[in-house]
Amino acid sequence: MDHQDVGVDRFTFSFTIKDSPEFFINVSAWGSDGHVNGLANSFNIGDCVTVENPLVATKDLEKGDKFCPPTPSPFRLLVTEAHSRVLLCADVDTIDRLLPLIHLPVKDPRDFYSLGDIVANGQALDGTMINILAAVKVVGETKQFTTSDGRHGQRLEAKLFDDSVSSFLLVCWDREAIQLLQTLIPRESVLFVADAKISFDSFRSSMVATVSSRSIITVNPDTREASLLFSYVKEASESGLLDQDEALEDMPVESITDVYTVVQLKQKAQENPEAFFGITYSFVSKLDLDSSPSKVVRTRCSRCHFLVTEDMQSCTNQQCPGAGQLTSASTGFDLLVDISDHTGTLQACSLRSPVADKTLGCATEEFTRLTGDERTALKWKFLLERCKIHVKILPSPRLKAGVRAVILACSLADPGEVKQHMSALLQPR
Repeated sequence: MDHQDVGVDRFTFSFTIKDSPEFFINVSAWGSDGHVNGLANSFNIGDCVTVENPLVATKDLEKGDKFCPPTPSPFRLLVTEAHSRVLLCADVDTIDRLLPLIHLPVKDPRDFYSLGDIVANGQALDGTMINILAAVKVVGETKQFTTSDGRHGQRLEAKLFDDSVSSFLLVCWDREAIQLLQTLIPRESVLFVADAKISFDSFRSSMVATVSSRSIITVNPDTREASLLFSYVKEASESGLLDQDEALEDMPVESITDVYTVVQLKQKAQENPEAFFGITYSFVSKLDLDSSPSKVVRTRCSRCHFLVTEDMQSCTNQQCPGAGQLTSASTGFDLLVDISDHTGTLQACSLRSPVADKTLGCATEEFTRLTGDERTALKWKFLLERCKIHVKILPSPRLKAGVRAVILACSLADPGEVKQHMSALLQPR
């Protein structure tokens, strides 16, 4: 409300500008609805701007400035509708000089919590503001909402990861920050989030980070720490480790109810960037149980899931959190199976222990003692048989098929149940 002109509303928004590696300052714009919204829409995070004729004011940390990013300057800038302008910079040399600054964090690049540190500290960090260095795993869809008093808002959830935690939730409510996150390429982007708010989410029973009005996000920071994390991200992505980690984040099988044909699973994976769950009544069309036992039962590092041999003393993955230490390994079924129905085939579905043990009714230790004929007999209990298969579908653009499937449960299907769901299988989804 404008006190000089009672009855007239004034609008405001704030942004932060930077012109050197060390210094940055907050700017507040004031004016009419049309002016402020037009100004807010005229540039985005990462643009170079010229601020003409701003008023320099001393920060008041007891009032509005406590909700803005902490800056090294005791001052802030005020941009008014009557006297000031904010213009996109048109000088190419200036832009080339300033743009690299967008990749320098506003805080000490060594001053951050790993996701493992946050999880380990748990609720002791509830309500605190900390810096986070992590990679982007998934960027969700923006959800629009309207509050009870008629205000419109938006919310976006992204999943972060690093070499200590495979998935950690980042929540964003701010329009500009949401637009920034939407431009990121999952599994190829690293973030330094300065002053993220940490809270305990009782619904999820886990810690969650939120981008607040004090937060500044630096994408792909030009720092040694970010470079090391990016090397891990690249290695983990190329090895399939991230897909294996996602496979661990499963919902209870009994909660999965949606029925799909194979082609419907593929179509939804193309339309939906996030993992989803479903049931398919399909035939097992490839199951290589009678190949060499070393190709069926494998040993993996318990920390990073890389393949190791049982006689190894340490994991050979240089990006493993336990690299150079004594290996903690687990041995189990590690199968890639094909499933088919009347619409097509889903190839290379992952079937691993303990799901494989339950499906086959055979523990890995017992399997290694079977003769070749016994392994073949076990194979034909399922091969070309109609099964009820619970799957988790992971869209994976790097794969030729564009999709990776993880089998969460598999059993011979009841003919009556198959007939009951056949109409659902035949209907286009």
